Amino acid sequence: MTIQHQELADGRWQKLSFLEQMANIASEIERTLIWRAKNNADYSQRAFERALELLDLTLEDPKNTRRLKELTRVREAATDFFFGENKFQSSDVLWRKYFSAFTYAARRNF
Repeated sequence: MTIQHQELADGRWQKLSFLEQMANIASEIERTLIWRAKNNADYSQRAFERALELLDLTLEDPKNTRRLKELTRVREAATDFFFGENKFQSSDVLWRKYFSAFTYAARRNF
């Protein structure tokens, strides 16, 4: 997989707060959901790959070590929802609800 966010991967991502990181992931998840609803599998997949890349950068960030359990579960559940059997019974509404809290909190911090 090609790195889409090279500048972020080169260290800029770690300078963002956890809330900012999650809000950016939320944006890619939202794009994934939008393109999925429009039946554009290619764009949806690309957006999800970008979300996974950002999630992986978040997992690698040393300041997030206390959150590894939640982050790895989010990665597992999202992958299952978008490309698996949806064994966790996720939905578009649940993903939007989960990530909206981070987006709201990140906005309030500015």
